Amino acid sequence: MKKEHAKNCASLNAINIAAGHVIPKKCDCDGYHTFTELYDHRFTLFIALCKHRVMYEMDNSGVWRSKLHADGTMYDDMFIMGIGKEPGSMVTYHLDMDRWEETNFAETLDKAPEWDGHTSADVLERLKLL
Repeated sequence: MKKEHAKNCASLNAINIAAGHVIPKKCDCDGYHTFTELYDHRFTLFIALCKHRVMYEMDNSGVWRSKLHADGTMYDDMFIMGIGKEPGSMVTYHLDMDRWEETNFAETLDKAPEWDGHTSADVLERLKLL
């Protein structure tokens, strides 16, 4: 049996096809949540992890945020937040600027530390070590 969200997406696609749209609207869900919801969960959990580190690890939390990358650039309406500043230890995510006030607990840097080349797989492994 399809999940409720998936049923709604299938209905939207059927309506678009029946209306003669060349490219039917695609659902951006996994059957349970939209990808927008999943990203919101991801960012909320990351902010909570960072806040927890600041609250319970005091000065050694390594939590920071910046409106600029190390080279002075940034994606539109975003900032970067991270744990760790040294190469090989960084865990970073780009967050929407509307989350900036939620992260007031973090050290604010003029520019983010130089990116150490970490990949998504590296971040997953580093998160396991925190």
